[in-house]
Amino acid sequence: MLLLTPDHHTDYQLIDSGGYEKLERFGAYTLRRPEPQAIWDKSLPEAEWASRSDATFKKDKNAQEKGQWVTKKDMPERWVIQYRSGKLHLRAKLALSSFKHVGMFPEQATNWDYIAEKLGKVQEEKPTVLNLFAYTGIASLAAKACGADVTHVDSVKQVISWSRENMELSGLDNIRWVVEDAVKFVQREVRRGKQYNGIILDPPAYGRGPDGEKWVLEEQLNELLRLSAQLLKKEHFFFIINLYSLGLSALIVENLIKTHFGEESAHQFGELYIPDEFGKKLPLGVFSRFSDL
Repeated sequence: MLLLTPDHHTDYQLIDSGGYEKLERFGAYTLRRPEPQAIWDKSLPEAEWASRSDATFKKDKNAQEKGQWVTKKDMPERWVIQYRSGKLHLRAKLALSSFKHVGMFPEQATNWDYIAEKLGKVQEEKPTVLNLFAYTGIASLAAKACGADVTHVDSVKQVISWSRENMELSGLDNIRWVVEDAVKFVQREVRRGKQYNGIILDPPAYGRGPDGEKWVLEEQLNELLRLSAQLLKKEHFFFIINLYSLGLSALIVENLIKTHFGEESAHQFGELYIPDEFGKKLPLGVFSRFSDL
């Protein structure tokens, strides 16, 4: 079981964590957000957290996930940061959302590098990549920057628009955008006999499709992976899945991958984490990835 953390972030830093919160720098601005896995004590005093943070997310007492940001006067609602690593020079717009997210999951950078590494070894002139539950599309940008023909699927139209902005900010074009329920899309692609060199999955614990379709990770992940196995090419391929759901073990992911992709799959699995300035490792989800490249 592997523990992976990004190596090349310059515009992101986890300053401190603890007390069910994290203090993070995204570019020029420092944010304070809830983090249910940070059950330990903070290293910095409260006064330091208060003075450093440009924006603090306050949970709504009547809604478990939603809330609002309390900002200092110079904090913008939107700003741009970049990610540079090897061939990748990606730019992304960040924004303060009512669900505490800002448009980037920085722990995923280790997978952006993995995408670039594997696509660099594909012999096909135009490798194909499918990104499901694709959010603001930074993994899509990484694949596109390496010459792939990218299909980006998300159920939220506004998030697709955000992804398009990130594509333009990064000087890229011609990503295929699909606003649809991921399971419905995959079912249709299987019927069509479509296959991809790369598949990226980053499903939430819960969600809704554009027509109200219900997504519950524990109930539907097994079927989604069964279908995804039919979409993955047998040569020159890679597969990545990320899961952020409290209590979900990396061993569950290992069992699912072996069930649908075969025991012989030489896959990596484990946890993604980011260390804060004081050496505390904040776990930020489990992953599995494998490739023949």
